[in-house]
Amino acid sequence: MIQKHALLLAITLLATPLAAQNASPFQNAETGRNYRSLQQAVDSIADDEGTIIIAPGTYRQCAIQTAGVVAFRASVPGQVIFDAVTCEGKAALVLRGQAATIDGIIFQNMRVPDANGAGIRLEKGNLTVTRAIFRNSEQGILTAEDRSGLISIDQSTFSGLGRCDRGLSCAHSIYIGGYGSLTVTNSRFERGNGGHYVKSRAARVSITDNAFDDTRGRETNYMIDLPNGAVGSIARNVFVQGASKENYSAFITVAPEGRQQSSVGLSISANEASIAPGVDRQTTFLADWSGDRIALGGNRLGRGLKPFERR
Repeated sequence: MIQKHALLLAITLLATPLAAQNASPFQNAETGRNYRSLQQAVDSIADDEGTIIIAPGTYRQCAIQTAGVVAFRASVPGQVIFDAVTCEGKAALVLRGQAATIDGIIFQNMRVPDANGAGIRLEKGNLTVTRAIFRNSEQGILTAEDRSGLISIDQSTFSGLGRCDRGLSCAHSIYIGGYGSLTVTNSRFERGNGGHYVKSRAARVSITDNAFDDTRGRETNYMIDLPNGAVGSIARNVFVQGASKENYSAFITVAPEGRQQSSVGLSISANEASIAPGVDRQTTFLADWSGDRIALGGNRLGRGLKPFERR
């Protein structure tokens, strides 16, 4: 009888999601204490520096960071999912501390009344994102303005994001406000649902070694939009523009909303850009409104693409 009960218990545990098995899945790595809610774990760090280790599972929770330096780390990358729940009508993680790091976490199905539902809403401080997935939401990452702040995104995927409907301002896969710098490396952008894949008002950008696959995009706009200009580098990326575009007139734009900061010396090189097979159109790789001296060259462009247009 005891053996039968043990067997039934083992079967039940195997069939139960890991998050449900672990009643306290959020651990403060410094103290070793576990918490039932993500917000409790964040509050335990307060204005100090600490790491929250998250057990595998799907969570319908969110959290707000108001101080300190907090790292949110999946104990098993790719097996921690935050699904559909936002704080303050903004995002799964609302960050306004000194700095935050996100590693190995999936954010999905984020929608809010103002149509800007995001995995991460960054309002202040530095942000580092690695091995994360943002999918099937209105936005992936959305930020406010922090001219001293630095943002780094690496080895991450942005899929099924963005929108330009309901008469509201567009949402984008990534929308960076007036930050000091944005670095995006080794990441993938695909299947956009409107807006731009990367829209950044950061003064400096480094967008390198990424893939922008728009072949299954719907009513999308630019691959990279620097609406007020920027210095830095856009290099070694692969771009494919799809058929369904709200605006197909350019792949990359500089200062289309007005030159508010310098783009002198912005380097755009060693990229590969093409239009999807079966799509017959003429378009421009780089459209520039800034009038600044931009270093453009060494890019491999497919049929129908001219390198540059001053607008």
